[in-house]
This record gives sequence, C-alpha cells and structure tokens, in this order.
Amino acid sequence: MKKLLVSALVVGISATSFASDEDLLKKARLYFKPSPKEIPAPAYNPTTPEKVELGKKLYFDPRLSLSGVISCNTCHNISMYGVDAIETSLGHKFLTGGRNAPTVFNAGFQFAQFWDGRAKDLEEQAKGPILNPVEMAMPNPELVVSRLKTIKEYVNEFKKAFPNDKNPVNFENVAKAIASFERTLVTPSRFDEFLRGNTNALTKKEKEGLRLFIEKGCASCHQGVALGGTMYQKMGLVKPYPTALLGEDLGRYKVTHKEEDKHVFKVPILRNITRTYPYFSTGKIWDIKEAVKIMAEYQLGVKLTNDEIDKIVAFLDSLTGKIPENALKLPVLPPSSPNMPKPQL
Repeated sequence: MKKLLVSALVVGISATSFASDEDLLKKARLYFKPSPKEIPAPAYNPTTPEKVELGKKLYFDPRLSLSGVISCNTCHNISMYGVDAIETSLGHKFLTGGRNAPTVFNAGFQFAQFWDGRAKDLEEQAKGPILNPVEMAMPNPELVVSRLKTIKEYVNEFKKAFPNDKNPVNFENVAKAIASFERTLVTPSRFDEFLRGNTNALTKKEKEGLRLFIEKGCASCHQGVALGGTMYQKMGLVKPYPTALLGEDLGRYKVTHKEEDKHVFKVPILRNITRTYPYFSTGKIWDIKEAVKIMAEYQLGVKLTNDEIDKIVAFLDSLTGKIPENALKLPVLPPSSPNMPKPQL
C-alpha cells in the first residue's frame, strides 16, 4: 500500500513542475545520483590494484567451473554489457537456470544481489554461481582451492593481493578478488553529465522522456545511482502479471517464506538497459518498448501512448555508458600444471 501511495503521489506531479531544464534537473536530483568512478567497497575488503587484477583473471577463468568450460564471463559477458542476451543462461551439462542473468555492470551499487536479494553483497554473490550445480557446478570450495593452488602464478598473485593472510589461496579470497574487479565495472553516461549540471548533455527528446519517467511514477522504484537496486517490489503491483510473463517464480518468497514476499523481486537497475535484453526475471520480453509498456500497465496502472514510450526509451538509452577500457582487455591466464585436478565433463 505504501508503494502504491508513493506512485500515486509521483503520478500526480504536473508537467508545469518542469517549466525549464533547470527545474527538471532539480527534480531529477531528488531521485537520482551521478555515478562515482568506482563502487565503494566494504571495510572488510578494500579495493586494491592487486585484487582487481587477480579478480579480473578469475572472472575470465573457466577453470573455476567443474567442466573447465564456464567462467563468470560466460553468463555476464563484458563485451555485451555484462549479460549473455538469452532468456536463461546455459550452465553445466547444458542445464539452464530459472532466471535471466542480470548485468554485472554497476551491480555493486545495489543493496543486495540476485533477483531475490539472497546475497548481501558482491562477495557473497560471487560464491553462488561457482558452487551452483546448474551453473559452474563445483561440488565444494575445496576443489576450487585445490585447482588454484596447483597454478604457481595464481599462488603468487594471491600472496600479493592478500599479504596479511597466512593461507591466502582460499575460497573467501576468490570471492573478494572477483568482487574487487566487479567494483571497477562502472559505466558513466551522458545522464551523469546532466545530473552534474550540464543540461545540454541530453537531447530534447531524452529530457522529455526523463520528465515522463518521473511524472508517470517510474522513478518511485527506479532511483538512486543505478536507477534501481535500492528496494524490493511486487511484480504485478496494480494487477497480476500474466503467467506467460512472470512464470511460476515466487521471487523473494523462496528466501523468506513470507506470504507477503510472493512475486516480490529486487528492482533491477536501468543503467545500460537498452543493451541488456531480454527483460524481466524470465527473460521473455526482448523489446524495450514492450517492457516499458508492460511495466507502466502492471506496476503503475498507466496506459502510455506510443509517443510517450518512444520518449521514455530515448531517455533510457541515454543511460548507456562506456565500458571501462581495462575490462575490455582480455587477461592472459596462467597455465595449468600437470597435477591440477582435471575438468569433469
């Protein structure tokens, strides 16, 4: 009910509230914040160049999977804005996961990870896919560590990245290193220039889309630095989603087992959204215009015109940022040793 009231209040904002670009900027700053150069790290895992470099190699290394074929980059492809552009990702033995793989870019700005928020941060999230039998399928952390310990270059890099640890090659540090790399995956866009005061950074159509995004109530959930990832919300807030769109997924209910959490999901981030199709947790919608139309109808109870949808999508496209150059440079991975535990296909 509280979310509905918030939406109603936002929808009630009149167009006259934005008499000028400066007025629009002032209102936008109430909902959104410009992106910093790097995602803040938790105190227990400060970001260092050594961790980032090690984490980058681990992110691209398929030897973290049981088959020796799947890496983090398989489902969160850096060159494709951190997704794999399929409904649900292919994992071990060609099994598929139950939900669409969200982008890894800007993910650290979120208050929790995964669609259902079951991981509190990037460190905890990084462990999940490695041990998930449907994804990278490692049976236990010990096998991950035993493989890495046979690779001399990795042993040396773990020592440099975690100099205060007596046994630096461990599963916790694998997750810490990967998370450190992921915190560098920030994609500032022209919208950040706008938020910093350059009202000419957006085109007329993009600014009209931003006005609509605020007026119609989209910003009541898609807010903050990443335009999302700050709250949970029920899918089908105004009216139930068709099963074809949402499937049988009960969302956060699987984590909390609370009745009120049925069909509740973490609000996804919208940075690079026009490049991170398909949409929704099921990955059933491929057209961004269709996704906007559906969200307006089922979450806000609003029927958008084609012109309004075009303008909102134009604004969303202004959120597309530049992939960091360092992330686009493939690392040269260290060679395996003869005694490394072999892949299991």
